Amino acid sequence: MRSRSGAACDQGAQWRVTTIALRVVAMKKALLFGATGFIGSQLLPMLLASADYDGITIVVRRDPGLVHAKLVTLVGDLDSLPTLAERIDADDVFIALGTTRAKVPDEAGYYRIDHDYPVRAAAVAQARGATGVFLVSAVGANAGSSVFYLRTKGETERDVIALGIARTHIFRPSQLLGQREENRPLERFTIAAWPLIDWLLVGGARKYRGIAGADVARAMLRAAKDGATGARIHEWVDMKALASR
Repeated sequence: MRSRSGAACDQGAQWRVTTIALRVVAMKKALLFGATGFIGSQLLPMLLASADYDGITIVVRRDPGLVHAKLVTLVGDLDSLPTLAERIDADDVFIALGTTRAKVPDEAGYYRIDHDYPVRAAAVAQARGATGVFLVSAVGANAGSSVFYLRTKGETERDVIALGIARTHIFRPSQLLGQREENRPLERFTIAAWPLIDWLLVGGARKYRGIAGADVARAMLRAAKDGATGARIHEWVDMKALASR
C-alpha cells in the first residue's frame, strides 16, 4: 500500500509535468515587420528573449545577417509579400513600419510604405493564423485629418482594425526618444530639448509627451500577453504603464 507522502509526490510530479506541457503548448510564433527600424530593432531582441515565443520571423528588405535559434529571416517588401506568405506562421504580428518625407517626398510612395504595407502585412499574417496585431502609429492619427501624415496614419489604423483581427492594439507615440543610427541633426536637437517641454504637457496633453523607443517596444510585448479581444488604442499613459510592468 502506498503512503500518503508517496501519493502526494506522484501528484506533485504529475502537476509539474502538466504545467510544463501547458507552457510548451502556450508558446507562440511572432512575425515582425520593421525589424531594422528604430522601434523594431529594439523589439526584436525582446521577442527573441521572451519565453512566450519559440519562433520569430522577420520580413526585411535586406538581410541584417542576424543569427539566432528562434529567428527566421525573410527578404521581401510590399510587392513580394504575397509570395512569402506560405513561409509565414504567426500567432502575433508586430508592425513597426514607416519612413520619412525626407526619404520619400512623393506622397504616393510614402502612402505605400506607411499605409499599404502595414495593412497588407496584417492581412497576410491574419491569413496565416495570427490572432493578434500590434501596430505602431502616431499620436493624432485621424483618417479625417487635413494633414497628410495624420490622415495616412489614421487610414492605416482604420483599415487594420477593419480586418477584424481578434486582438488589435494600436500604439500612438509622439516624439520618439533615444539614440538613432541615422544622422538627423534637427531631430537630435528636438530630442534633447523635449524633457523641457514634457513637464508642460499635463492632463489631456500628456499624450504628446516624448517616449523612448524601447518603452514602445516593451509596451507592445506586454500588450501581446493580454488575451482580451477587441481593438485598443494606446497613447502615452497606456504605453508607459505597459512598459513598466
